[in-house]
Amino acid sequence: MPTLDDLDAADTRVFVRADLNVPLRDGAVADDLRIQSSVPTLRRLLDQDARVVVASHLGRPKGAPDPAYSMAPVAARLAQALGAEVVAAEDVVGPDARAKAEALRPGQVLLLENLRFDAGETANDDAFADALASFADVYVDDAFGAAHRAHASISGIPARLPGYAGLLLARELEVLGTLLEDPARPYVAVLGGAKVSDKLTVLENLLQRVDVVAVGGAMAFTFLVAEGHRVGASRVEADQVGTVRDLVAAARERGVKVLLPHDVVVAPEFDEHAPARTVHVDDIPDDQMGLDIGPGAAHAYADAISRAGSVFWNGPMGVFEWSSFAEGTHTVAQAMASADGFTVVGGGDSAAAIRQFGLDDQVDHVSTGGGASLELLEGKDLPGVAALRRR
Repeated sequence: MPTLDDLDAADTRVFVRADLNVPLRDGAVADDLRIQSSVPTLRRLLDQDARVVVASHLGRPKGAPDPAYSMAPVAARLAQALGAEVVAAEDVVGPDARAKAEALRPGQVLLLENLRFDAGETANDDAFADALASFADVYVDDAFGAAHRAHASISGIPARLPGYAGLLLARELEVLGTLLEDPARPYVAVLGGAKVSDKLTVLENLLQRVDVVAVGGAMAFTFLVAEGHRVGASRVEADQVGTVRDLVAAARERGVKVLLPHDVVVAPEFDEHAPARTVHVDDIPDDQMGLDIGPGAAHAYADAISRAGSVFWNGPMGVFEWSSFAEGTHTVAQAMASADGFTVVGGGDSAAAIRQFGLDDQVDHVSTGGGASLELLEGKDLPGVAALRRR
């Protein structure tokens, strides 16, 4: 697959599809991981005196302009991260974007308005892809977090322009490809989050590759029910219990060690200030719900991580945003940070958690793509990657 090492961008117009889909709070960027991750590719192009047009989606507007999802705050933070001016367009492919693109000089950056302000983006519309491609001579995809979407800016443009993988996209594929093909062993997967159904396919794939899987988060209670436990008012996907039971049985037949929490932190309601207490999984009161794995389970998971040759972590162990239910996730994050093995945090909430605890610089890789990471580890060929390879 072509990469930036194959591109001489001097005095070239380059369209960069970045993933700048960052959380906003009160009109400002709340977490700039994805912005910072885009800087190396943009800096390399600027250092070659390219004229760079950057585009990204932000949030989920309904195919029309929505001030709540404007890229203006992102442009301001991107300029700070780059240490360079970032010109912000007021539209996507309209007259303002056209005029500002024509005025770009070598070594300058233009950020288009939110791609999803045009319905043609998610529809992979030919006319919209034509309009985007007309901004540039070559295309660089650095948006791993969106590589699993067959959208106009992801798979449409590289069908029209020479396409290259940016530094971030290439790194993500290298790291996650290693976990797919040749992980150092023992290989441990730590999976959490709310729903088993969201991770069913990746679970099926990982259970054929890993040596140990540790399950936390709300999804752990579906596993516990499948093992015959009563879990009180905890969240359970009843329609997945049979599937989980079969998955666990098949994994154990292959010699995979399946770790489930033997203690949990419960509360009478889903509330930040609800009184929390730790109980054994066989002692969950009928009127209480589990909101975190217990300290015993957390330390068992940490021990498995410490012994691993490779670790993939996706999904928090509890409601880590609330201090009373954050300790399980915190313990796993600390174990990831101190592990001797190759450690990968698979984007999404687990990436937010390890950054919240200030440990993100102590793991080998924090992925910028939650859904894309999971789909790649499911064994799927991501549309964005396939488009570059075909070109």
